[in-house]
Formats: sequence, structure tokens, C-alpha cells
Amino acid sequence: ITPFNSKMPPPPHSTSSKQSHRQQSNVKQEATVMRELKERVQSQMAEIDRLKKQLQVQSSSLASSKEVSSATTSQNQNKNKKQQQEQQHHHHGGPPSAVDEYLQKQFLQVAMERVGWLSLFLVSLSLTALIMNGFEHTLSSQIELAYFVPLLAGHGGNTGGQTVGTVLSAISAESITLRDAPRVITKEALSGLTIGVLLGSAVGTLAHYVMGISSHVATVVCCTLPLVSTIAATLGSSIPFGCLALGLEPSVIAAPAMTSFVDVLGLMSYFLIANQIFGLFGMQL
Repeated sequence: ITPFNSKMPPPPHSTSSKQSHRQQSNVKQEATVMRELKERVQSQMAEIDRLKKQLQVQSSSLASSKEVSSATTSQNQNKNKKQQQEQQHHHHGGPPSAVDEYLQKQFLQVAMERVGWLSLFLVSLSLTALIMNGFEHTLSSQIELAYFVPLLAGHGGNTGGQTVGTVLSAISAESITLRDAPRVITKEALSGLTIGVLLGSAVGTLAHYVMGISSHVATVVCCTLPLVSTIAATLGSSIPFGCLALGLEPSVIAAPAMTSFVDVLGLMSYFLIANQIFGLFGMQL
């Protein structure tokens, strides 16, 4: 006989209900874990999609920047090539069409184009003989004046030649136009005057103290050089603009025209100044 207060085994229906409750709890936990895992996977997939879109945007912006950079580089290269070509063309004295046209000409054609103008300037240079003949008495009484005639003529040609080359180069490079003519001519004339004053002072001093030339002739040379330089620089800068205004070719006309005019005007100025200076020194010619 079992004692009354001893534990009795639980009824069968109570044990099964606990097991069922435990299984339901496990199922709920598994469902919760699966739901959390699914949510985490979804969030990770969304993050991956966001990163992919960001990478696509960055790659597209990088590609566009590369395209812009390559376009800029190509533009710079084309610009540099163009500048080099322009520099080469300017170095040859004009645009490529002018250079090609010159190279295609035969030497006889070049000579025939120039001989007409040179003949005209040669006739004008004959005026120097008339000037020398007109001042023959002055030369015969002051033979020292004849020593400096080639010097003055050469200096006038050199000064005018520099001016003509500078102006023609600037016109060829299109850095100056006809509208700039007054400013260019004024600047070149003042430059020529300054050069003449400096060189005239030096030549006059050396002629008197080194070469033993008389003071009155040295004074004539010192006063004539600034005038010759001014005339040469003024003509050398104005003749190219005059040729352009008349539709003529300045590279063919400017230099010989300047030389001819400077020789005639310079020689005339030399003897006129000599007569005035000799009069100041009390000399009768």
C-alpha cells in the first residue's frame, strides 16, 4: 500500500501539454531568428545596391573628367601647334600662302618685279651728285667734310634699315595696323633722335680729339648725326604704312625708298648745317 503523502506521477495530459508548449516556444524563437536574419540580409542587399550606385556615379564622373581632361589636352596641343606654325610663318616674314608664293617664283620673276623700283630709286640717288656739285666750293675749302660723307650715309641707311625691319616684322605679325601709324612713327622718330644725339656726341668728340679733325667740322658732324637719324627713323617707319595704304608691297619698296631719301636729305642737311656752323665760327666760304 502506497503512503498517502507520497508524490503521485503527473497525469499524462499534463506532460504532453508542457511538451507542446515548449515546441511552440522553440518554433517562435526560430521564426524570430529567421525574420531577423532575413531583415539583416535585406538591409545588407540594400547597402550593396547603394554602394553599387555610388560606384557607378563615381566611375561616370571620373570618365567625364577624363574626357574633359583629354579634350582640354588636345585643345592645348592644337593651340601649341598653331602657335608654333604661326611663329614659323612669322619667322619667314608672313603667312604660309605668302611663303609658298615666294618659293614658287623663279629668280627672273623676282628680279623683274624689283628692277623697276630700283631703277626709280637709282635715278633719285643721282640727286646726290647734283648736291655734291652744288656744294663743291664748300668741299674744296673744307676738305675734311668729305671724310664723313660715307659715315653719314651709312649711318642713315643702318638706322632706317633697323626701323623698316622692325615695322615690317610687327605688321607681318599683325601686332600693329594702319591705325597705329601715328604712334609708331612718333616713337621711332624720338628713338632715332636719341640714337643720333648719343652717337653724334661720341663721333664728334673722337673726331676732334683722336683723329685731329678741326673743331668746326667735328661740330658739324655732331649736329648732323641726330638729324640724319631722325629722318631715317621717321622715313623707315612711315614708308611701310604708306605702302600698305596704297596697296603696294612694303617689303619690296620700303627699304630702298628709305635709303634713297635718307641719302639725299642727309647729304643736303649736312652741307646746310656746315654753312651755318662755319658762319658761327666766323669762317667765310
